[in-house]
Amino acid sequence: MSKVYHIKTVQKIPVGMAQAWDFFSSPMNLKDITPAELDFKVTTPPFGVKMYPGQVIEYTIKPVLGIPLYWMTEITHVKDNAYFVDEQRYGPYSMWHHQHHFTAIPGGVEMVDIVHYKIPFWVAGDIANTIFVKAELTKIFSYRFKAVEEKFGTWPGQQPDVTFY
Repeated sequence: MSKVYHIKTVQKIPVGMAQAWDFFSSPMNLKDITPAELDFKVTTPPFGVKMYPGQVIEYTIKPVLGIPLYWMTEITHVKDNAYFVDEQRYGPYSMWHHQHHFTAIPGGVEMVDIVHYKIPFWVAGDIANTIFVKAELTKIFSYRFKAVEEKFGTWPGQQPDVTFY
């Protein structure tokens, strides 16, 4: 059986909670912080401007050789100006649970992402994680860090921090 992997990222953003929450709680903004080469597209008609518990969001993404993959997530939990959780219902992982936490701090907002994921195909999935998936997720979260800085500004002395457990 393949193992469950964990990712944690932390980013401080020099904006107020209202501005941060407004951006990150809109599913349509995810494309703005995803690498262009993934050709990320939300394919679900927008059922509301902001995320809500029970919302299903469908995407296509091209992570390998330009081959499109279908991905469906459900927003399972939302606490305004604090956190939301998306869980894969269908897609490339056998499990994907992504927590997005927002905390007001002096001078801005600290955003913490915690992801638990599992790759299908047992040992082959673990090997794929070691040689490919982990590097791709690092690249995506590092890109996101830089895109958020470009949009909202930089926090002095902060570097991308993508930690796997």
